[in-house]
Amino acid sequence: MPMLPNPETKYRPFSLGVDMSDRTWPSKTIAKAPRWLSTDLRDGNQALADPMDVEKKMIFFNMLLKVGLKEIEVGFPSAGQTEFDFVRKLIEENLIPDDVTIQVLTQSREDLIKRSFESLRGAKQAIVHLYNATSPLFRRVVFGLDRADVLALAVKGATLLRDEAAKQPDTDWSFEYSPETFTATEPEFALEVCEAVIKVLQPTPQKPLILNLPATVEVAGPHTYADQIEWFCRNVSCRDSVVISLHPHNDRGTGTAAAELGLLAGGDRIEGCLFGNGERTGNVDLITLGLNLYTQGIAPDLDFSNMREIVRTVEHCNNIPVHPRHPYAGELVFTAFSGSHQDAIRKGFAAHEQRNDGIWDMPYLPIDPADLGESYEAVIRVNSQSGKGGIAWILEQAHGLKLPRRLQIDFSRKVQEITDSTSRELSSAEIWNAFQDAYHLNGGRYGLIAYEQAAAVHSGTQRTFVGRIVKEGVEASVIGHGNGLISSAIEALNDHYGLELEVMDYGQHALTKGSLSQAVAYIECKTSDDGRVFGIGIDDDIATASVKAVLSAANSL
Repeated sequence: MPMLPNPETKYRPFSLGVDMSDRTWPSKTIAKAPRWLSTDLRDGNQALADPMDVEKKMIFFNMLLKVGLKEIEVGFPSAGQTEFDFVRKLIEENLIPDDVTIQVLTQSREDLIKRSFESLRGAKQAIVHLYNATSPLFRRVVFGLDRADVLALAVKGATLLRDEAAKQPDTDWSFEYSPETFTATEPEFALEVCEAVIKVLQPTPQKPLILNLPATVEVAGPHTYADQIEWFCRNVSCRDSVVISLHPHNDRGTGTAAAELGLLAGGDRIEGCLFGNGERTGNVDLITLGLNLYTQGIAPDLDFSNMREIVRTVEHCNNIPVHPRHPYAGELVFTAFSGSHQDAIRKGFAAHEQRNDGIWDMPYLPIDPADLGESYEAVIRVNSQSGKGGIAWILEQAHGLKLPRRLQIDFSRKVQEITDSTSRELSSAEIWNAFQDAYHLNGGRYGLIAYEQAAAVHSGTQRTFVGRIVKEGVEASVIGHGNGLISSAIEALNDHYGLELEVMDYGQHALTKGSLSQAVAYIECKTSDDGRVFGIGIDDDIATASVKAVLSAANSL
């Protein structure tokens, strides 16, 4: 069936059902990181075509610890033996750091709740996460329950949490309750169910209850989710004794926005997965959220300093690739192919180095790739869309060359010819090889055997260049006079070989810092037909580099 020309005949817009014209969240800002919960090992795992075994779960768990997660939902132990065994392994082998709290999920069923507490026996501290669906659609279609039945189910589950925890007093217990499908539930009924759970569990500011208000399915825009969170926070009876936890999914592609606006609206805690894994379109991505805060100068209390290691681990455990355009983590997210973008980035790095104030203020790069353990090598890559600035950046980063502008233009034309003919990206090595070929750095028709220079007898201001040059295998002695090494060398070649070169521009610099650095010389010459040729010379000695640049220009004729 094709898409409907009038979708209003099939779909209805979502309505919150309460007046939020006095909402306050739009004028607020996020000033600190929320509490984080990773649900990779539960929500993320149950969404995998091939769920993780205990070994992969252990690898993932250790990586979450390295990232800095302090609350980790490790499984659904009543759902299967693998889940149960993993929780037991963590506890029995003392694999949980003292400052980390594990969490397990259970439906509001007596046998499942008891099985969950059995899995946690001996834990130092743990969170038991209870849920039952509350929305009209689930009440009517999935469970065939009315409001009273749903309310009673939540109360029964909360009572079991309280009673089972009392049987294991050596564990420091915390509880979490989720009115599943919260965003599609009537706000006043979601509040009523949560208040009933609060009444059973009696939280205090010192021992708060976590109330998870999930966007189990995104049914509206992120602003609507924020309105729901603010309304709930205003109306819950003991706001200082509950932690409002947000669990956004990404059905509309706005999970990140929903999480951030939900924090503005009063949320305290975020539940999600690395790279947004999870059912259907996934959970909210903890990496994107954390680094969004980081780019605003807010410490996320999570460490993503080795992004490649995190990517490799998650890809191995989930058997799902991280998209090359995934925010902050994809292989291409710091890469510019466009010539105008490359030029802006190159100028930005130059300004950053000159400014030297430590502040990151870079065109097209909201975060410093180095903070995530990435090199600058991949920031600019060259294809047929690239310009002179990007090509010059690569040569500067890889080889220390700072090409004069007209030389940049000349070489970019040569690279453009290659990319147009191959219709693919060129690697840094290929660009370097093309540069060496274009300017004959590995030899050409003219080569230098030896040279010397001295002041001319008739004038102390002139220099005489005496050189041994080989042209196409034939050696010759050449002599030229000029006011310096470059001019006298050009005169020698012109006189002996009839080249008619005229120097238009010359530059030189060290390739690296330090006394052992090589030097590079650039020369631009006008030809007899008013054309331009460029020469490059590299040598330990700057004078020799200059002579090599002259021969490079001659080889470019």
